[in-house]
Amino acid sequence: MADERHKSDARRTRSGENTNTAQPVPTDITGEKRPYLIIIAGAHVGELHKIGKARTLIGRSLGADIRVVDEGISREHAEFLLDGNRVSVRDLGSTNGTYRNGARVADSVIADGDKISLGSTTILKFSFQDGVDEAFEQRLYRVATQDGLTHALKREYFLERLDAEVAFSVRNASPVALIMWDLDWFKAINDGHGHAVGDLVLAATARAITREIRREDVFGRYGGEEFALCCRALRAERALRVAERLRVAIEETVVDIDSVSLQVTASFGVATCPSAGISSLSELVAAADAATYRAKAMGRNRVEEASPGVATKSP
Repeated sequence: MADERHKSDARRTRSGENTNTAQPVPTDITGEKRPYLIIIAGAHVGELHKIGKARTLIGRSLGADIRVVDEGISREHAEFLLDGNRVSVRDLGSTNGTYRNGARVADSVIADGDKISLGSTTILKFSFQDGVDEAFEQRLYRVATQDGLTHALKREYFLERLDAEVAFSVRNASPVALIMWDLDWFKAINDGHGHAVGDLVLAATARAITREIRREDVFGRYGGEEFALCCRALRAERALRVAERLRVAIEETVVDIDSVSLQVTASFGVATCPSAGISSLSELVAAADAATYRAKAMGRNRVEEASPGVATKSP
């Protein structure tokens, strides 16, 4: 009889009739409030940064604690100094200055809710938050900027980041690589197995990619089965090696659906900036896109480098 009641309870749970017992919020995400910076305007909008050490450097430099790619921001633009619960911002002789609530400052204590403007487009909001607040902000950031299926950046946010990286690359003669790829014969998977299976394949290949890339690389979903990766400080030779590693990672990914095991391949195109004929966002995207189509035309499941002097088009 007890076994029958257990089976009946299990059936109700699976059917959604039972309500799960609520669990308390874990204590490790609550408690004392800590200082944070939230980027509320600019190419990095939505990013949340905790001020957890005595000095936090912000600027365009690769060594900055908070790196913001904004042409109006200096390499070492400003620093945030933490002393107990007191936080101050200090300008580091930047070209365009540091502003607190609209007023230019050299060194100023900041308060909860203050807005700090740097460069031409970047605005940060300073606030004290506990673990629950932080988790909520991070959730909002992910929902706004990331593709829900693959967790790659949505196309519009990826292009904003890429545009900023290209501008930085041209101004500082520092290379940036764009790797684009398109899953081969993906329509046949959707047609033969259904879109739900297609989604599983997209998610699995995206996970394979994220295991292979650097923390500073920017991963985006460019279209349905099209993806892109922005790699700062990467020249063509190294970018081609990275693309080949990603190609192998996708090729070796197996998606098991009931009794069927699916494997897919991808065609890759690589372009770098600055290089011959490439000194803008549209030129870089067009070059990588053309190389991807060439990889498909040459048999798929391969990596091709952009040719010099590729005709431009808008992303």
